[in-house]
Amino acid sequence: MTSVDDVCNKYPKRMQELLGALNLDAPGLENVKQAFHKSALSEACEALLKYYQNSKSGAGLRQEAVAPGKAQDQAADAACEDRLTFYEQTSLVPRRADGRLQWDHKGPSNDMEWAWALNRHFYLGKLLAAYQRTGNPRYVEKIDTDLRDWIISSLPYPKKKSSSAMWRGLEASFRVKIWAKVFYGLQEHEKFSNATRLLLLSSLPEHAHYLRHFHGRGNWATMELSALAMVAVAWPEFKDASVWLEYAKLHLGRELKSQVYPDGVQTELTSHYHRVALSNFEQFAKIYREAKKPLPKEFEECLQRMWNYLAATIRPDGFGLLNNDSDRDFNRTRVISAATTYGRDDWRFIASNGREGQLPKGKPSVLFPWAGHLIMRSGYDAEAQWAFFDIGPWGSGHQHNDKLHISVSAYGRDLLVDSGRFAYQGALANRFRNAYALHSAGHNVILVDDHGQKPGPRSAESPLAKESWRIEKDFDYARGSFDQFSNIDGNVKHTRAVFYVRGAFWIVLDRIETDRPRKLQALWHWHPHCTVVVRDGRVLSTDPDKGNLGIIPIGDIAWNVNVVKGQDKPRLQGWYSEKYNQAEPSPSAVFSAKIDGSTTFAWLLFPATDQVPHIGTSIISQDNDHMTVRVVDGQKNRFDIVVPLTSEREAVIKYSGTR
Repeated sequence: MTSVDDVCNKYPKRMQELLGALNLDAPGLENVKQAFHKSALSEACEALLKYYQNSKSGAGLRQEAVAPGKAQDQAADAACEDRLTFYEQTSLVPRRADGRLQWDHKGPSNDMEWAWALNRHFYLGKLLAAYQRTGNPRYVEKIDTDLRDWIISSLPYPKKKSSSAMWRGLEASFRVKIWAKVFYGLQEHEKFSNATRLLLLSSLPEHAHYLRHFHGRGNWATMELSALAMVAVAWPEFKDASVWLEYAKLHLGRELKSQVYPDGVQTELTSHYHRVALSNFEQFAKIYREAKKPLPKEFEECLQRMWNYLAATIRPDGFGLLNNDSDRDFNRTRVISAATTYGRDDWRFIASNGREGQLPKGKPSVLFPWAGHLIMRSGYDAEAQWAFFDIGPWGSGHQHNDKLHISVSAYGRDLLVDSGRFAYQGALANRFRNAYALHSAGHNVILVDDHGQKPGPRSAESPLAKESWRIEKDFDYARGSFDQFSNIDGNVKHTRAVFYVRGAFWIVLDRIETDRPRKLQALWHWHPHCTVVVRDGRVLSTDPDKGNLGIIPIGDIAWNVNVVKGQDKPRLQGWYSEKYNQAEPSPSAVFSAKIDGSTTFAWLLFPATDQVPHIGTSIISQDNDHMTVRVVDGQKNRFDIVVPLTSEREAVIKYSGTR
């Protein structure tokens, strides 16, 4: 089936419904209208395709004709053989008895996420890009056959909310965005058949219906409604296009208000999904700008706040936060692009390590008071010290039980890390998801009586109290508490305060309030590339000529410390997932001790290049509300630091030396 006659003979009712869904009074569709009214179906469809070859619709999506070529692309060649890779897993997509692709194939791990990825048609976009680079017509032929295959296999449209491989909101949203690029990008190519073009057009009202009537809330809504807007703007000839666009605008505006805090952080509090939501809000804004329609001022301002979060949280190596269900996403190029769009030279400065743009005003550290995310920095250069401290709510989705977690990077590499998300379904998820990725055991927190945290409050009703944090020229301070632990007898509360001496080190103060004796495990997860050893009760990374870190306990607790790597029994420990469907062993320092009752203890996190020097630590004074710690570094610089557990006003640093 390749020609107009083929598709009109096979699906006459569908083609009639397509023509009936169009505004045939629109300029340029006169010949379509005339043929349709005299029941010349093939003639009307021929006229419609000719219209799209010459119209101004999809102007920003059209591509210049590419000179034919024979160059090859490895990934595109694999796709032409039905061998596709999603989530780092490759599989040959089987074919059914009738020769069509098995669109519900779940990949090598029997993971529904793989099947959904297949139906998002991202691989068709990669085939299009490969064709535009090489001119190889084989890649257009594959796009043509797979698009036609999918649309025919999808019939009949179910007209109901679904979680199937083919019809789910996320997949519908991603798919039509790819289709828009394909439809307009291949207008000049003969291998993109007339039958496929018409079938694609006939499926658009169904996709718009699904996205309009069955879209989700929260992050899903941003993806689904931005896709609805894409259909409306890319194909304005449909009668309902203006209705779709206004609906998307109204409801995306509501979603923006409901799922983004005043500080600009998306309420799932997951860096990866913050970026996903932002990209879809931004895509909708771009669609509106290109359509020359005004966006509300509040919409634009909120987008800037969301971008500011990505810029402010970026690590010195250009990657974003790895927290909750995030991957280690490279955000540098995204932030620099946004800096150009919004004229923000401060974002450009942060993302480029100070090579471009303008130094941001104020201190390098920043706290997002609604999200409860504190980013501590020594500066913006590639070797800068950087840390993340989480004292916010649990989040509205994709959450891990990890309140009071700390991540640390310094001198060009990650040192203390969040363990990552591993996978949602399949063998890797069965192994790691509930027992480790979501569990406190996969984070830099404290386990009580071998148990981790329960889910906390999903959202913030107000920003953090000003008494709980402080950012000064020479130091940062913040604290938070958590008292909901799983399967715990009696009452226990963990309060953690972090004091960062800018450009030098961190003091982490932990207080456990309990009504009975407890067993504690303090966990410190290292990046897999770190070589970690235990020396005299201290844990150090020891990689020569690289950034390293020392974890030095402060206090009277007799900790028993072990470094665990790639452990499965008696419980999972010492694993890391940089990307979805990836897992690798990584060192985890486990400090274990028993306490008789409420107690306070501290840690020195001391970064260094090459070897971590010997550091002297002592407690000058201590009560239930404060600890005063003395740190003497390798150059005999002395720091006396008051770390409070009550008011930020009592945080003090006194320094003597030559630093």
